[in-house]
Amino acid sequence: MTISGKHLLTFAVIADTHMNQSEDYSSSPYPANALANARTRRVVAELNQRDLAFIVHLGDLVNPVPELPTYEDAANHFKHQMAALKAPLYLVPGNHDVGDKPVSWMPAGRVNDDHLALYESHFGRHYFTFDHGDLHFVIVNAQIVNSGLAAEAAQRDWLEADLEASAGKRTFICIHYPPFVSNRDERSSYDNIDEPGRTWLVELIEKHKPEAMFCGHVHNFWYDRLGQTETYILPSTAFVRHDYAEFYRIGPGDQHGRNDGAKLGYFIVRLYEHGHVAENFRSYGRLLAQGETLPPPAQAVRRLHSKEAGIDWLGLDMRQPWAEELEITPSGAVDEFERKLARNDYPVLALWEMGLRRLRIPVQDLVNPRIRRRITVLQAAGHLFQVHCYGVPQGEDALALRAHAGLVDVLEVVIGWDDAADALRGIAQLKRETGLQIYLSRVNRRHAGKHEGGRYNHLISHGFTLNEADELADFFAASPDCDAVDGLMFAVARDVAPALAVRAAAEIARRIAKTACLYIKSTSASPAESFEDDRANAARVAEAIVAAAGKPDVKIILDTFADSDRGYFVRTGLVDRRYNPKLGSHVVGNLIALLDGARWVLAEESVALTGISGDRLILLLPGDGVPAWPVGAHWVDLATGAIHRKADGLAAAPRPLIVKLPAPA
Repeated sequence: MTISGKHLLTFAVIADTHMNQSEDYSSSPYPANALANARTRRVVAELNQRDLAFIVHLGDLVNPVPELPTYEDAANHFKHQMAALKAPLYLVPGNHDVGDKPVSWMPAGRVNDDHLALYESHFGRHYFTFDHGDLHFVIVNAQIVNSGLAAEAAQRDWLEADLEASAGKRTFICIHYPPFVSNRDERSSYDNIDEPGRTWLVELIEKHKPEAMFCGHVHNFWYDRLGQTETYILPSTAFVRHDYAEFYRIGPGDQHGRNDGAKLGYFIVRLYEHGHVAENFRSYGRLLAQGETLPPPAQAVRRLHSKEAGIDWLGLDMRQPWAEELEITPSGAVDEFERKLARNDYPVLALWEMGLRRLRIPVQDLVNPRIRRRITVLQAAGHLFQVHCYGVPQGEDALALRAHAGLVDVLEVVIGWDDAADALRGIAQLKRETGLQIYLSRVNRRHAGKHEGGRYNHLISHGFTLNEADELADFFAASPDCDAVDGLMFAVARDVAPALAVRAAAEIARRIAKTACLYIKSTSASPAESFEDDRANAARVAEAIVAAAGKPDVKIILDTFADSDRGYFVRTGLVDRRYNPKLGSHVVGNLIALLDGARWVLAEESVALTGISGDRLILLLPGDGVPAWPVGAHWVDLATGAIHRKADGLAAAPRPLIVKLPAPA
């Protein structure tokens, strides 16, 4: 669901704090667990610095399970810390709070009436609703589903009646166990609700169409849609469920993945008149000691979620799998008898954090029914898909494009130039059948970089070059099918400054009357040359984005999302191999926030933009000096988003960064 209308309110959702019975000790053998209290204290302090209507906790409030004598001490620590919250707090019971769902193979105690009574004596009702204005929130106890307890039947009758009675309200479901993690028909595991309760709950949600469902328990991020309902599984504030470290083609990180701090965090949810934005804030496992306080937050750029960003001219080449499902090895801890099939949604989270909407994907993703469903899910959340293929689509590729043209924003067709005339006739026919917006590219078999210094480089090069304007103009002038092509793809080599390329592309677009889309390469012609300087790579990305913002007929695609640390053309990306943000991610996210919602004009010679009100944005790259500093100027550290009102420190500040100058008086 996309958003529209004015912002109404903001609330927070946290999950799986796993607070301990004492400050620095946990019943878990993992060191990360012993930090849970200090991590929770830090999150509480951060939430208190926000203007929140309320906070929902999705369960696993404490780590000791109800059968342990330390449960009450942990519960008291939790209540003491949460008493410091300024906003009202609503609690969802988790399996550590009331006992596990009914599974015979887990050693922990199952949910029962005594555990429910103990929970209620500390935390109140274990299922209930609350309203905030016209919003309706439903707190569901997942653990009693399939339990056979009297409470299960009572909750079932209550939930069915409540959802029926609240028809027409904006409703949100809050629950600990998710009905499923990746697929509604996935096999039972420690991480989902078993049948028959799963189907009952799923069908109830499909019938009543709540706006969103927030789930905890799995200590990692997932996003999906269940009918018209957006579903989220939240990270923990305490530790990562590191069986899912199997997702990443890299080492698991600290404590074998359990202390991957970038995976810890909470949601800030912004409600609009229509729709909502659930923004993940990474807490990085930061601590706050007893008696310690946080300083006031520094002024910073407010980053935009992909749903909020209006920039559609910036895209990212999704070279790595972005909707991959993997079999998770049974660990012997929470699962032992089967592998779990699960999808890695951290690429999606990384896109959201940057505010990126456009994804360049191969046509094979559209052909694959499973990935096509993910395209459908993300398109409904505002994403745009630029699908590329080699040659005029044939066979199953053509069938998929005809059947699912509504999922494709742009079709990028790469052809061999020797067959250009025939290919253009095929493209024209496809356009008549589908109405697709089509960009043309070409494969360059005679790339000069193949023979260099006596060496032969086995490489594929695609995209027109910017010195081919005359040839392209003549080709389209002579072709009766020229109107079938809406845009052209140009490759921008590593040794070409992006701002120069943007200016040249804008002139070609004006001359040929077609959109120019630049493929910004982060590598050279040699597959053996690596580019692993994060700051240099981020500076190149920043230059491309700022320049393209000032030329409305130019779009850009960045060629590297995640680090490519093996194989050919090694280079660093915007995120690492675990899809945790790096410098490039922060630079892109802060630039999107600074540039969104305004019209800019690119300067003739510098990498600077002028807005319609006369204000200016200047990108400072490595080696650039400090501009004159008028009253009202400020600069932005693109790595952190911090806004500085004085020029102090600007000369020595690492580039890239943005200087914003007010309009002349």
